[in-house]
Amino acid sequence: MREFAWLENNQQWNLLWSQPKQFCSILNSCGSFSRCFEDTQSCKCLRGFYPSENRQGHNGGCIRSTPLTCGNGDNKDRFLGIDDVTYPLSSMQQINASNPFPYLGPQISISDENSCKEACLNNCNCSAYAYNTTGHCAIWYGDLINLQQLSSNYPTGHRIFVKLAASEFNNGKVLAANWLEWIPAIPVVLLVLLTASFFIFRWRKSLKNKGETEDTRQDILLFDLEMSITSSNNDFSGSENSRKRRKDPAFPLFSFASILIATENFSLENKLGEGGFGPVYKGKLLNGQEIAVKRLSKRSGQGLEELKKETMLIAKLQHRNLVRLLGCCLEQGEKILIYEFMPNKSLDLFLFGTNNDGLLDWGTRVRIIEGIAQGLLYLHQYSRLRIIHRDLKASNILLDSEMNPKISDFGLARMFGDDKLQANTKRIVGTYGYMSPEYAMEGLFSIKSDVFSFGVLLLEIIVSGKKNTGFYHSSSLNLIGHAWEFWKGDKVLELVDHRLEDLVSYPMLYRYIQVALLCVQEMAADRPTMSEVVSMLTNELTVLNSPKQPAFSNSNQPSSTPATLSANHITVSI
Repeated sequence: MREFAWLENNQQWNLLWSQPKQFCSILNSCGSFSRCFEDTQSCKCLRGFYPSENRQGHNGGCIRSTPLTCGNGDNKDRFLGIDDVTYPLSSMQQINASNPFPYLGPQISISDENSCKEACLNNCNCSAYAYNTTGHCAIWYGDLINLQQLSSNYPTGHRIFVKLAASEFNNGKVLAANWLEWIPAIPVVLLVLLTASFFIFRWRKSLKNKGETEDTRQDILLFDLEMSITSSNNDFSGSENSRKRRKDPAFPLFSFASILIATENFSLENKLGEGGFGPVYKGKLLNGQEIAVKRLSKRSGQGLEELKKETMLIAKLQHRNLVRLLGCCLEQGEKILIYEFMPNKSLDLFLFGTNNDGLLDWGTRVRIIEGIAQGLLYLHQYSRLRIIHRDLKASNILLDSEMNPKISDFGLARMFGDDKLQANTKRIVGTYGYMSPEYAMEGLFSIKSDVFSFGVLLLEIIVSGKKNTGFYHSSSLNLIGHAWEFWKGDKVLELVDHRLEDLVSYPMLYRYIQVALLCVQEMAADRPTMSEVVSMLTNELTVLNSPKQPAFSNSNQPSSTPATLSANHITVSI
């Protein structure tokens, strides 16, 4: 039994768990003409075969790229040797463990290997053969299944020969003849390439020297948001190879004049809010589509480098739970970012602000929680570079027209290579109440720092109206300490807004609070990864550990201190 999860980014099925534990020991685990790799629990088609279109998970198997000819002469089929594998099963044979070849039917008694090979070659139904040192010849008919690849030093590895069409093998003579025909043309081709390279270099240099000229800027009013999103989604949903072959489009730069028109000169009526780095305005294109325009303050801490970082970072990210950056403007000393418009604004307005009267039902909260978790998992594990957000909070979660969450504001984000897991900084930035203890006190941040922030956010979504920057209970506890005390006292139901009591799934509520407390544990090593968090949130069969003492669970601050919105202006730098 196996459970798979579809990974939208990689366009493949990912194995979550399987029983028995030995993946390759499952009968037909990879399907026909496919090798099974136990160390990675994956399958790979044999050379000359490709995945079946009807493939479900792994065991859909593979089919031939070129049919066998079963002929003579130049079209005669050939054999591909495969080393260090187990003997496969055949779709046309029965199990008979008494043979020198385990799991095979009666073998042929042939004195030499060449005769064994000819016996398979002359039988159109033969798919493969093997010949061992004891003089036994085995022939497989029909599809090959249960072929497991072993390491080269594995003592029981065998060698088999799979029949392929002759066209699957490169013909050395033909290739050599083709190269001889091309030799006279090589100097001409090189000359053309050098000339083209020279003109391309001059053209790119002239564009660079033009700087911020008006003719390199696009008119935001003419921008087609829907076409841009469709093109981006097609790039994202295509195969990995097709995406690599496709050249990345240039990042759009918009003129300041067109942005003024779209926002009606940054009118107060179009102002959506004030972030830590400047105000955000709503704009409208000529086709009626709406956009969000983030105008960075000239006095803000986010300078040109932070702006470049955010634009380059977000432009490469493609996920349904990340806000989409459409372009930017760098004219006349302005630093402006243009995003897709989120009509329901930010999550904190629903949890703590003016939209709190429009209560989020339990189903919407669950969808928001799972969406944030999926977006964060993509940043940590599936994007081109590992990304630490460093400022995950309710005000940085935007909501589209269907209340789907999108993580935003990547101005403080840091990118890691595949081999880097954590980093240190002397400039601690973030929002009080969401920062992990190792980051707030030592400047050490990693994916576990974001996990801590997610745990705080998860508690805030469940415990409606209470923030981790506020203080509750008679002993001046913040939200983490408040939840911890109720957890220890087995009173978690009292944490939920009373208006949700008849709508909540109590087993799910109990589980979500337990996951949140696991995320805010004091030691980073004790916290789960986002991959584990997603599994715990979505799979009821996942066993959860008991949470340890959380970080920042109490404070000396008076309980009368009012809680404020988690707006970006609370962001601190030490």
